[in-house]
Amino acid sequence: MPDVQALVNEFVNLLKKRKIEGSQATAKQTAELLRSVISHQRVPHTNQATSLINAVRAVGEQIIDANPIELSVGNIVRRVLHIIREEDLSLVTDAMAGFGMSATSDDEDDVDRDDQPALSAAAVAAAARSTLRPPSLQTLLEDVTDSAALPPTPSSTGDSDGKSRSVEKGTRGRKLKHDVIEAVNELIQDITSCHEQIAEQAVEHIHQNEVILTLGSSKTVFEFLCAAKEKKRSFKVVVAEGAPRYRGHLLAKELAARGLQSTVIADSACFAMISRVNMVIIGAHAVMANGGVIAPIGLHMVALAAHRHAVPFVVLAGSHKLCPLYPHNPHVLLNELRSPSELLDFGEFSDLMDSATSLGSLYVVNPAFDYVPPDLVSLFITDTGGHNPSYMYRLIADYYSADDLVVKQRPTTGS
Repeated sequence: MPDVQALVNEFVNLLKKRKIEGSQATAKQTAELLRSVISHQRVPHTNQATSLINAVRAVGEQIIDANPIELSVGNIVRRVLHIIREEDLSLVTDAMAGFGMSATSDDEDDVDRDDQPALSAAAVAAAARSTLRPPSLQTLLEDVTDSAALPPTPSSTGDSDGKSRSVEKGTRGRKLKHDVIEAVNELIQDITSCHEQIAEQAVEHIHQNEVILTLGSSKTVFEFLCAAKEKKRSFKVVVAEGAPRYRGHLLAKELAARGLQSTVIADSACFAMISRVNMVIIGAHAVMANGGVIAPIGLHMVALAAHRHAVPFVVLAGSHKLCPLYPHNPHVLLNELRSPSELLDFGEFSDLMDSATSLGSLYVVNPAFDYVPPDLVSLFITDTGGHNPSYMYRLIADYYSADDLVVKQRPTTGS
């Protein structure tokens, strides 16, 4: 599928060059790419789910490696893999229910069952096992044993049965692809509308005459605050500027344009202002399985200040930001360094930054993210409602399969 591979290469280049900003845009484009991969994937007569899973895994490895810090890419890959498994399990369950196996012992039923042989439990188990893995020797032996147990039938009947089974398998493969694509479309719709679904809960959390503190700029926070304003809530917003990119200036300007009273402060002034604040509301880059938050730089300091003064620290995050991984040394593994030019002008300090000379003694470190541990978070508000940090692992378990936590396949060793 050269056209799909061209789309994958283009998306990989965009991720490597950091041309896509924001978890929502990245998650949506990832889901759209995987939808194209699934729609162009040829499904065999057997192991349809395995074929789709392998195709999504192969693409997922490439796009995750292109920008590992953008955790929403891996989240969507795992979500799509989970969707494939769920849809395949649903089809298998429906097929087993269609077998009509009954446990009645009436004489009439016994006569009927003598005329029409019923599938054995081994055959049903073999069919279920073959959906998500290649056929093994044990599976083949079970199939041979079950077929030998059936009474002989005329050759014409056997040919027609084989053709009907082939048609049924082809129909099931098309049905699986159709159901998976429909589920991915719903996932894309959920990603697109996550801001609106979170904003609908604003009136339940923001009350009259409160003072809200936030840092930097987040579209989710902006929509959340504006939704509370539209519900006739009167409150003030204190915006920390979010150095060194100063995205808080943009958020304060947008809030003022919507009629919200905004005050811009320096990041270092958060501890001095926190005692006048009723609530801290921030956006997140990712939410880990333990309830910890990967957030823009400077928010750990704000969380500590809020915890010290018993101010609620609320995190807004769409479901596409829920990551099933646990942070192991997140400051090193789950962070990236931005350009030093955001902090210092290279022209003024070029002689001190030249490592080739003895004067190269000035180094600039510009990390992009902070890690906020779960004990500093009061509440998570997602598109499915409000949740405590201790419940996040259970919420995340509903979106992912344990088999897909590690997307990269292990190389198979031959004998």
